[in-house]
Formats: sequence, structure tokens, C-alpha cells
Amino acid sequence: MSKAKRIILIVVGILVILVGAVTVYLLKVNNDVDQAISKMTKKVAYQTKRSEAVNLENGEPFSILLMGTDTGDKGRTYQGRSDSMMLVTINPKKKKTVMTSLDRDIYTQIVGYKGDEDNYVAKGDTYYDKLNAAYSLGGTKMAIETVQEMMDVPVDHYIEINMKGLKTLVDAVGGIEVDNKIEFTLDGVHLKKGKQVLDGRHALEYVRMRHEDPQGDVGRQARQREILSKIVRKLLSVNSVTKYKKYLRAVEDYVRTDLSWSEMLTVAKDYTPAAEKIEQTQVEGQGEMINDIYFQILGLNNLLEEQNILKRQLALPTKKKLPNWDEEDDNQLFFADSEVDEISAGTHYDYVGYGKILYPIDAENY
Repeated sequence: MSKAKRIILIVVGILVILVGAVTVYLLKVNNDVDQAISKMTKKVAYQTKRSEAVNLENGEPFSILLMGTDTGDKGRTYQGRSDSMMLVTINPKKKKTVMTSLDRDIYTQIVGYKGDEDNYVAKGDTYYDKLNAAYSLGGTKMAIETVQEMMDVPVDHYIEINMKGLKTLVDAVGGIEVDNKIEFTLDGVHLKKGKQVLDGRHALEYVRMRHEDPQGDVGRQARQREILSKIVRKLLSVNSVTKYKKYLRAVEDYVRTDLSWSEMLTVAKDYTPAAEKIEQTQVEGQGEMINDIYFQILGLNNLLEEQNILKRQLALPTKKKLPNWDEEDDNQLFFADSEVDEISAGTHYDYVGYGKILYPIDAENY
């Protein structure tokens, strides 16, 4: 055999070995990805507000309900409440994503729960409670249907992550940079004021703190949106299969979603323009004590405005009148935000509900 032929055979042999090695690696990566996705995937049967499922292959705008649960917080193992909820609407044609925070204390109808003998709501009646009670009472299904009813828009997909998962994910992406406005210590973790890169443990306390924040839960939700949006940007910037594998392994025990692997790839490939502009908004009301429990009472006009923001983002028709208002439901309660009078004792608020009785509220309650 000539020297030239031997060289060619050696080169071919090396190429075969390299191709074989790459093939084995890709098969292993795909197998690991399949295992992680299989572990994370949890399909939930719920009543949707769409007549047809959204088609991601066509680049249609869609919504994802993000739920941060407290199951893994402080050693909890039982199903807790949804400590934070965001309805994210993604529209690649508008090149915009809107992250809408939903206050956990919002007084709203819990869809699908009818009450029992131990509750002040009789069987068969509509049941009202804090928004975050939906997850505790009926899991992901009840949480999704409750948010759909409250916001009058479809929830197309969901992602649920517990507190341990957030910590692990932040560590996996190499930390998140923030500009902390308030120096505080929570559960033995101290956060100084100013710019810094937070690891998972510090990021978890950053999104949990509210008592030291003058804005309370509103401030906390703003920090939650900040951390989540920065995590999303980091994930979208990844171009390495190895890194994707690392992230999946980090969160596979803490995340549940109904998105398939192919849908995730479609979103990562075709929906990146929607990350060019990320807007943040919040659904909140006025604080009020009902039966010695703190609630956020939503404003009639504010809720309608927030609903229409989401509808425009999802290319759905807007409405001029709040669809949630039911004259026959005496358990409803909304803040009449179009009727605010200034009086000497402070701002005077009227609430409509509970048989359409108006409730004047003293400013000291806020």
C-alpha cells in the first residue's frame, strides 16, 4: 500500500471516529434532555377560554402562567400556595412581551371550588378567597381557571417552579446582577445596598422580602419580575447544547410545565423577537380587612384596563365593560375606582359588592 493511501485511510479513520464520538455524544445529550423534559412535563386538563389551541409553529401570540410556589420554602414538603403569580403574554410580531404580576392577596372567585361545612361559603355557592388559595385548594388546574376567569383571557401554558428551584436556577446561570435599593437581612441572609451579583440563596431572599420595603408586596413583585426577566434573557442568549443540558438538570426536580420539548425549541427559535421589549405591569387594588383577613380589592376600571392590555397583546378583541361583574353574585366585591372623593380624614373609598352595599373605608386601614 502506498504512503498516500495509508495517509488517506488514517484521515478517514480519524473522521469516522470523530463522527462516531459526536453521534454518541448527541445521542447521550438528547437522552438526558428527554429524561429531564419527561420529569418536568405535567399535562393538566383544564377548561380553556380558546376554541382552538394556539399554534406556536405559526408564531401566534400566547400566554404562560408562571407560578412560584412555596412548597420548597423553609423545608415545606406539602402543597403550599402560589407565593407569586405572573401572566406572561408573548407576541413575536409586536416584538413585545408583557409580564403582568397578580397580587397574591387579590379577592377573587376561586373557580371550581364550592365550599364546605367548615367554610363561610355554603355548598353550591361561588367561593371567594385570596388568589393564591386557588393553588392550595385545587392545584394547577384551579389556579389556571381562576386566573382565566379573573383576567378574561386564555392561559395557553403554565410553568410552575418552587422556591428551591429558583435558587438552583439562579446558581446554574451564574448569578443575576441587580441594583438593590434597600439594605436588609432576612433569614440570616444580608443584602447590601447597590449593584451586585446575587447567587441563588441571596436571589431567593431578594424576591421574598416585603416587610422592609415601603411598597410591601408591590415592591416584592417588582423584584420578582426583575429576576425572572433577567433569567429569561440569560436563557435566550444561550447557544450551547451543554449549557441547556446543565440548566435542565438544575431545574428538573423543581419545575413542572405542560410545554413539550419541541414547543420549547419552537419558542426559543421563533419567539426571540418578543424579548426585544419586555414591559412590566401589575394588577393590584386597595387593601382591606375582611373577617380579620387582609385582601386586595380590585378596581372596576383598573381591572378592565389590565384585561384589555392582555387582550391586545394576544390579538383578542377588547371590551368596554368589565365581564366579571355579575349582578346576581352577592359575594363579589370590587373597588369603585371611578368614585374617589377627598375628605379631611384622607381618601374615601367606596366598595361595591356583598349585595351591592357601598362600604366607606377609613384611610387608616391602608
